[in-house]
Amino acid sequence: MKRNIVIAVVTAAALVGGGTATALAVSGSDDGAASVAQTESRVGDDDGRDDDDSRNDDDSRDDDRDERAVSGGVTAADAIAAALKHTPGTAVSAELDDDDDDNGGKAVWEVDVLGGGDDWYSVRVDPGNGKVLGASKDDEDDADEVRAALKGASVTAGEAAKAAAAKGTVTSVDLDDDDDKGWEAETRASSGGERDWRVDLGSGSVTADRDDDGGDSDDD
Repeated sequence: MKRNIVIAVVTAAALVGGGTATALAVSGSDDGAASVAQTESRVGDDDGRDDDDSRNDDDSRDDDRDERAVSGGVTAADAIAAALKHTPGTAVSAELDDDDDDNGGKAVWEVDVLGGGDDWYSVRVDPGNGKVLGASKDDEDDADEVRAALKGASVTAGEAAKAAAAKGTVTSVDLDDDDDKGWEAETRASSGGERDWRVDLGSGSVTADRDDDGGDSDDD
């Protein structure tokens, strides 16, 4: 009877403490010989569990931050329109930066605008309310290439963003002024998968980027 009490007490202490406990139970037999039973009880690995929980929490916070950035209410097309209203010109790209140092680590839309002459501007737009946070002049030397690529084009960056939005939440749109001219757009699905698309400069038709394998998205 005493042996059972000792084991029960030590086992309970191990469960409460979350550690390892060793109990020695001594009982007498009918012939007077003593038997010793050693029981070791290990309850969990606190360090390992805490590490896993910490990693899961970090991943969850990253996912939540990305989701908040994408669902902030201001689309790529909205950001482009706000940027052009603030800084007139031709929008050439728009990208959602999920972690902008100049905005205290918060998300921000960055819209590149080609103004008069060869002047380039980077306009920052709040993804939550569409307000322009500021604009800065950039030193770029490819104004001629951009104008040549857009010559005769009927689809603007904003229109390309709207067209690509049918495929998912647009997180960036950019002009490809190389041989295969067109708008490049990236979308993010609700599951987190990302896809790359091309938007025709003339028709606005959206096709999957041939360099994108589409493995991270459910969109076809």
